[in-house]
Amino acid sequence: MKALMFGWEFPPHILGGLGTASYGLTKGMHANGDMEITFVIPKPWGDEEKGFANIIGACNTPVAWRDVSWDYVQSRIGNVMNPQTYFDLRDHIYADFNYMRLNDLGCIEFSGRYPDNILEEINNYSIVAGVIARTIPCDVIHSHDWLTYPAGIHAKNVTGKPLVIHVHASEFDRSRGKPNPTVFAIEKDGMMNADHIITVSNLTRKTVIEKYGIDPAKVTTVHNAVIPLSDELLNLKKREGKDKVITFLGRITMQKGPEYFVEAAAKVLQKNKNVRFVMAGGGDMEAAMIRLAAKRGIADRFHFTGFLRGKEVYQMFRDSDVYVMPSVSEPFGISPLEAMEMGVPSIISKQSGCAEILDNVIKTDYWDIDAMADAMHALVSYPALHNELKEKGIEEIHQITWEKAGKKVIDIYKDVIEKRK
Repeated sequence: MKALMFGWEFPPHILGGLGTASYGLTKGMHANGDMEITFVIPKPWGDEEKGFANIIGACNTPVAWRDVSWDYVQSRIGNVMNPQTYFDLRDHIYADFNYMRLNDLGCIEFSGRYPDNILEEINNYSIVAGVIARTIPCDVIHSHDWLTYPAGIHAKNVTGKPLVIHVHASEFDRSRGKPNPTVFAIEKDGMMNADHIITVSNLTRKTVIEKYGIDPAKVTTVHNAVIPLSDELLNLKKREGKDKVITFLGRITMQKGPEYFVEAAAKVLQKNKNVRFVMAGGGDMEAAMIRLAAKRGIADRFHFTGFLRGKEVYQMFRDSDVYVMPSVSEPFGISPLEAMEMGVPSIISKQSGCAEILDNVIKTDYWDIDAMADAMHALVSYPALHNELKEKGIEEIHQITWEKAGKKVIDIYKDVIEKRK
């Protein structure tokens, strides 16, 4: 079976959970066998893992003819794409896009991030999708998150193949219930044009049905999973210190509830001064959280690391005694699974999708800072409780695999393909 996937991130260059989930699912699907996956991203860097998906960069897909040699294409993009793929794509340009700002290969440049002109990049991505869909054979199209829905719709219109969209988060999650109307419209259009919708949790499934008016029969939950750790990561050494370390790791944004973490931290420090708190990540609320920690008089116990990636993330988990995810509205939340895999007991909000499948964690309402503080204090004060959650958490995580999630997605593919016949 051939799947044409559209995504926005792919490890090791990720800015959030979307890239991690896309990678894990793709790898899990490949492990099931009989899957040929082409994964499109705006801008590959050349160091993406090979072998389980053919990665195509939108930034390396020509939308206007340029008379260039094989050697020149090799010198320009040979580190990220086979030159033959460039020429195959060039044979399927479907309109005159010379009016656009293009490079010497007739390609549109992409940032590979989430720039201020994100809506322009989304539109450009959908233009490129038309060339790719005309070139790469597929049985099904799969679009990850709202940024790629227009690309998926275009590819569906070109090929006549069924479209599956994957809702990793909704605008209602990101905005705490006050959606941007433009983003909402893109999401709604994707959902209406999709043959089937995959959500990462029942929480998100409920949002899709109730907020977007989608038929429940069209929406299936496939929970995320976690990638088994390499020996290198499992053997990372903990940086020793006399204080216990409690960590928040993620985007420091409204959706993630960072202020509840700071407020709970202040309550813990009233009982126990031998605790340090880490807020790892970046986001538009970072400065406000620094000010809040200072206002609560706990700045000397608080550390802000900035954005972490790759091995840095797992070193942070190794150095932590407790992980906390106080998200206000979390479609799933992979980070607690990653923390548990590293043997770190976790506290998560009841408003997170992963709470549906995790048993060996402590769950509190995101707004209940007293309960959150009590859980933090208990885990750093009572070794027996800490060790029980650590050991049982590791056992539980080993049962939550991307291969199982991939099998569910493949079954959805088979169903939509059969219904198209």
